[in-house]
Amino acid sequence: LSSPSGLTHESHKKDVEQVYLRCSEGSIEWMYPTGALIVNLRPNTSPASYKHLTVCIKPFKDSAGANIYLEKTGELKLLVRDGDRSPSKVYCFGYDQGGLFIEATPQLDISRKITGFQYELMSKGMASDLHTVSAPCRPCSDTEVLLAVCTSDFVIRGSIQDVTNKAEEQESVIHVRVNKLYRQKSKVFHLTGESGNWQGQIKTLLECGVKPGDGDFLFTGRMHFGEARLGCAPRFKDFQRMYKEAKDKGLNPCEVGPD
Repeated sequence: LSSPSGLTHESHKKDVEQVYLRCSEGSIEWMYPTGALIVNLRPNTSPASYKHLTVCIKPFKDSAGANIYLEKTGELKLLVRDGDRSPSKVYCFGYDQGGLFIEATPQLDISRKITGFQYELMSKGMASDLHTVSAPCRPCSDTEVLLAVCTSDFVIRGSIQDVTNKAEEQESVIHVRVNKLYRQKSKVFHLTGESGNWQGQIKTLLECGVKPGDGDFLFTGRMHFGEARLGCAPRFKDFQRMYKEAKDKGLNPCEVGPD
């Protein structure tokens, strides 16, 4: 978390402050913004890998007081306008497309403003998984499912308890009861209540039209800004068939533990 403050140079409202971030994910809070802030993302990886990185930012719900631009060689492209209120909207761009330039907008009382956002750096392949432009709700092929089991941030066998649709955010929240936890990167799925059941929530696009249904599914997906995002989710019996066929041919990309 980086938290610069405009009050440290209130008398120099044209000042430009530089911030260097080494982590692959985190957040920035610019308190009482004045002047401008240049955000330099310098991950601890080889510079040769930079061209394969995508940067995503997600403004805080109450972020205000500055415009956020993508800057490259002095040219500015507006990413987030001060005052935009788009819940859960994520803005992504290639690392080689430029850096972030945050410019404070004129305010009568800067003490009431805080500009902030979360950021993540990821490989371009992972980013395209999360933000597929074409056919985002398309069912996965057998090969995609088997690969997702090996590479996803979470892999669980479970059933859909309920689905909450959020029209404003254009998202659906799938409430999942977990019958078997194969893997999870973060503790999104956890034991709840006296019943001792494992439960958790997975988000997906509203347009995919997910509805509660009977039976078990194999849920896979990625963690994105602390939330589980749905990837491939075949019915569990279909996954068993795919996995057995691939294993019999020696083509399964990784081993999956017993049911």
